[in-house]
Amino acid sequence: MADTDIVCISPIDGRELVRRPIMSEAAIDTAVTVAREAQKAWRNVSIAERGRMVSAFLDALLAMNQEVVPEIAQMMGRPVRYGGEFRGVEERARHMIRIAEGSLKPIPADDEKPGFRRMIKREPVGLVLVIAPWNYPYLTAINTIVPALMAGNAVLLKHASQTLLAGDRFQMAMDRAGMPKGLFQNLVLSHDQTARILSAGLVDHCNFTGSVSGGRAIERAAAGSFTSLGLELGGKDPAYVREDANVDHAIENIVDGAFFNSGQCCCGIERIYVHEKHYDRFVEGAVDLVSKYVLGNPLEEATTLGPMAHKRFADLVRRQNAEAVAQGAKAHINAKAFLADVGDTAYLAPQVLTNVDHSMSVMHDESFGPTVGIMKVKGDEEAIRLMNDSPYGLSAAIWTSDVDAAEAIGERLETGTVFMNRCDYLDPALAWTGVKDTGRGASLSRLAYESLTRPKSYHLRHAL
Repeated sequence: MADTDIVCISPIDGRELVRRPIMSEAAIDTAVTVAREAQKAWRNVSIAERGRMVSAFLDALLAMNQEVVPEIAQMMGRPVRYGGEFRGVEERARHMIRIAEGSLKPIPADDEKPGFRRMIKREPVGLVLVIAPWNYPYLTAINTIVPALMAGNAVLLKHASQTLLAGDRFQMAMDRAGMPKGLFQNLVLSHDQTARILSAGLVDHCNFTGSVSGGRAIERAAAGSFTSLGLELGGKDPAYVREDANVDHAIENIVDGAFFNSGQCCCGIERIYVHEKHYDRFVEGAVDLVSKYVLGNPLEEATTLGPMAHKRFADLVRRQNAEAVAQGAKAHINAKAFLADVGDTAYLAPQVLTNVDHSMSVMHDESFGPTVGIMKVKGDEEAIRLMNDSPYGLSAAIWTSDVDAAEAIGERLETGTVFMNRCDYLDPALAWTGVKDTGRGASLSRLAYESLTRPKSYHLRHAL
């Protein structure tokens, strides 16, 4: 592979799927210049007209679903039976388009003063760089692309090497919708080029979704440039099954929340705490469900669990599972029953572990794979302590019949989102955010528009 190429290796068979040359430095500078010029005109387009054009882009993207679903399977392994990501893409995009007018309207001063007009307006930051991950290549990118454009910004997209074709699709949809030339550009960049863009202050805001180490690299690159950052990084999201929970509902939904997409979900469930009253029943039900997964080629309709996106990701989870068992954990799933898992590929059998504790990597460090540990707890206090015992804080899910209790527990949890009786979902009307090593900033909801704009105050005194 040439140093000037970015290559996607399919986890299905380890073969090269797509190759793209990285841009030259001159081409990058041209892209920035063209984007800046396009944004000058776009910021003066009415929000209603922006909404019409962004909606046309969305329609063009949605029309590609038949081609996109197998592409996702080929690039990162999600089974085609699940139909891709566009239902969530549409829900998020249409919501952010719908609320743009209200979110971006001027804010009047808190009190009136005779003889003055005072207000705060929201102005676009200018040029937004979106660095998108491979695990949900469309859902994660749309979170910033749509509100950034609706707020009057230009957008540069740098997609993950594992999902290069997703970047191409975004560009095709923008072009088919007739978006102004240069307003949105899909760039094929190396890590060093991305760092240069940030360190040189070529963009005004950067949204990055990825690892904690990647987030630190982004912060180092942007240091001193005054580029604002939105960072969604690692996670180790917990679920808690209270004494008053509907256990059957909890089993079904938590297992899906832990193993969908081979566990490669930002807000997937990675550790489970179950009240002692329900522990045995929960473990039995979870093991039974997980045992029924079909691991195989994601292009086949029968497959319910595809390969992980890369062999190195599967190897990490294998090490975590082996370490946990060596330290006394019990593995409930016989990996040999999953014939596609031969031990040295991206295909990895799912696993349910008990007799685990927080000294084990699998209960403390991000796994991002099809494995989960289950612990017995006596009640809320123990569950809260364990749920907070993590360097991460993206979401936490509570299974209970008591809404007030869920809210009260949620107030004590160090997390960005509190779920009750569900998990692994982004509500576009609510802010998507995290605490601790999970990152900073917020996407979706009206709060997303605050990070993609800057306030400008008007203090206007009438003529005397």
